[in-house]
Amino acid sequence: MEDNLTKRSRSEFEALVRNASRAVQVMLTAQYNSFDGYFKELLDHSEKNLLRKLSPMHGLLCFDNSKIFKDLFSELLHYYKGGSINLEDVLNEFWSRLMECQFKHQNPHSQISDEYLECMVKHAEQLRPYGEVPRFFKLRLTRVFIAARSFVRSLSLGTEVVKKVSQVPPSPECIRAMMRLMYCPHCRSMASVKPCNNYCLNILKGCLANQADLDSEWRNLIDSMIQVADRFNGPSNLESLVDTIFLKITEAVQTMIDNRARISSKVLQGCGNLKSVSKRSVDDDAKKRGKPYPVEERPVSLVTPAVDRLVTEVKMKLRDVKELWVTLPSALCSEKVTAGSANEDRCWNGQSRGR
Repeated sequence: MEDNLTKRSRSEFEALVRNASRAVQVMLTAQYNSFDGYFKELLDHSEKNLLRKLSPMHGLLCFDNSKIFKDLFSELLHYYKGGSINLEDVLNEFWSRLMECQFKHQNPHSQISDEYLECMVKHAEQLRPYGEVPRFFKLRLTRVFIAARSFVRSLSLGTEVVKKVSQVPPSPECIRAMMRLMYCPHCRSMASVKPCNNYCLNILKGCLANQADLDSEWRNLIDSMIQVADRFNGPSNLESLVDTIFLKITEAVQTMIDNRARISSKVLQGCGNLKSVSKRSVDDDAKKRGKPYPVEERPVSLVTPAVDRLVTEVKMKLRDVKELWVTLPSALCSEKVTAGSANEDRCWNGQSRGR
């Protein structure tokens, strides 16, 4: 009988810990899905608005224009999802490709070799064809993507920590103490008497001592996540910055169009004169370009919750689980398990019915 009760005590204890942690896992997973879905949708809409905005612009209808932008957003998404890429290199590559694309289109009667384009890109820092936009991307947008990536990864990490900790097997001493707590009253013909609350707390604090040791690091993780979430609000919030991508790129494109004479002059000075090509070759190139990338007629708007409401919710949920590991014994010694304060004189104290 004692062996059977030991097995039953172990099973019930593990179920209590699993059920208590499952609610936390569900909450963290829900917050992960909510933020992750929101951010991906925000990025997707920014890409669609960019292509809609740029397709009719004169000076950008070169053959691979849609691929340049699709590659950029693909790399941004890849980085956000944890890809081992350098975000600054991705942005530098994008501006170089865009400059080459525009320069080719602005000089349709010239034969431009790869070596010439490399020379032109080397002079890009002096030419500053896109004004302050590349610097904006390097500073503010990079910070936002680093924060967003860190935030979703920490939500995923928190879920994994709770899951693994809930699966830590109890020690033999813990199981024997749990059996004494839950089933020894049956041997004294007191099956209906519930354990005293303080007695239950002492047993579970001992059983969950290893989990309680995580408290300091768990608090640090939650505090860090809340600090990152705070950066998504305010005048430079995540929503406005990501949605600004398409506006900033169109601004950059227009800047190079407006200054094409000055830029071409500087390129010619630094890289030499261009070779002319026949009109037929130019016409052939125009045919290769085909139609602009198909895009929606109107700007795409978000249907997801505003970022401030989403962030407020996740911060509130995180604060609720900040003391998870030190409050777990109290949560498990609930009214359903223990006698409660009203019956403290008539509860099982490990020896008898009493205080």
